[in-house]
Amino acid sequence: MTILSDVSARSFDPSAMPTVTMIGGGQLARMTHQAAIALGQRLRVLAERPEDPAAQVSSEVVFGSHADLAALRKAAVGSHALTFDHEHVPTEYLRALVAEGVNVQPPPSALVYAQDKLAMRTTLLELGLPVPAFTPVTSVADVVRFGQEHRWRIVVKAVRGGYDGRGVWMPDSAAAAEAIVAEQLAGGVQLLAEAKIDLKRELSAMVARSPFGQAATWPVVQTVQRDGQCAVVIAPAPELPEHTATTAETMALNLAERLGVTGVMAVELFETEGGELLVNELAMRPHNSGHWGMDGARTGQFEQHLRAVLDYPLGDTTPLAEVTVMANILGAPQAPAMSMDERLHHLFARMPEAKVHLYGKTERQARKIGHINILGDDVAEVREKAERAAHWMSHAVWTDGWDPHE
Repeated sequence: MTILSDVSARSFDPSAMPTVTMIGGGQLARMTHQAAIALGQRLRVLAERPEDPAAQVSSEVVFGSHADLAALRKAAVGSHALTFDHEHVPTEYLRALVAEGVNVQPPPSALVYAQDKLAMRTTLLELGLPVPAFTPVTSVADVVRFGQEHRWRIVVKAVRGGYDGRGVWMPDSAAAAEAIVAEQLAGGVQLLAEAKIDLKRELSAMVARSPFGQAATWPVVQTVQRDGQCAVVIAPAPELPEHTATTAETMALNLAERLGVTGVMAVELFETEGGELLVNELAMRPHNSGHWGMDGARTGQFEQHLRAVLDYPLGDTTPLAEVTVMANILGAPQAPAMSMDERLHHLFARMPEAKVHLYGKTERQARKIGHINILGDDVAEVREKAERAAHWMSHAVWTDGWDPHE
């Protein structure tokens, strides 16, 4: 590993294969690094700690915070494009980098809609796209009024930050809402409130778009959430009417164009019992709902993201099987005594078809430490296998009681 304490002193050879800088050293950067290797590129990461997933494997690492403009500048020097593992970089810093000639992809003018939920909701409404009813919350009175209007079937969200269920509250009374809002506003957190939707399920439509304007979609997938966190992704979404799938993909394509998105974007959707689609969130980076494509599509999201931010022609996204199920490996309440290596050994002995992706993270409860992809042609069978495999890797217990020693 090269730790770039003075990246500005490195020579830059314009004839070399591109260097892409990714802000953030998490598992998304780690898997983007894997894709960069295959393309002959270098992925430089701005990571906070040596133990961050991407910092463990990337050949070029700048250590620093995404909230430090000097660190961002250091990481950007000599790179062909600067992109993101997460959306938390201050927008004003990104505008400063653009003004200094850095090729920021997606540009801050687009990324702000993934950073700021209120800006996203307001703009989507102006574009005529379906979203849940919402309101800004600047006082306790705002949430009380909105809660009463919607019979306390509401969700309160932090406008910026928050993911995997964090920064989200579901008060069921005026007293509960008042306590939450008063505490968060006192801490300087901007809030909004949304109407809670009666869901059939959650979907995700993923798209990639290049600066040239070429775009490509993957099949719409179903995401299964547990405790506010994605646990399973089924690709394509089972029993999704063709016209609904087409509507979702078209919505993602049009949004990417209207907002000026480059790179990969996930449009997280609610499907109601009546078949209506509502936009829930936008993520302008590789996304958990796209991990299935690493093994289940001709071009996965990490390679496609690199192609897009570098303005390469995009890859074919055709699925390689009737169904691919991704199951997240989520840390158990207590890490098993059995080592991860031994668990992997037993998994491969029982399920040689399982494709395992581990992130190099220490284990703790509910933490995403990896995922498993399984391909097949029967949704129920493939999902059962993927979830059983992920539970084994988390808990070192087979859910069906299977004993490898019998």
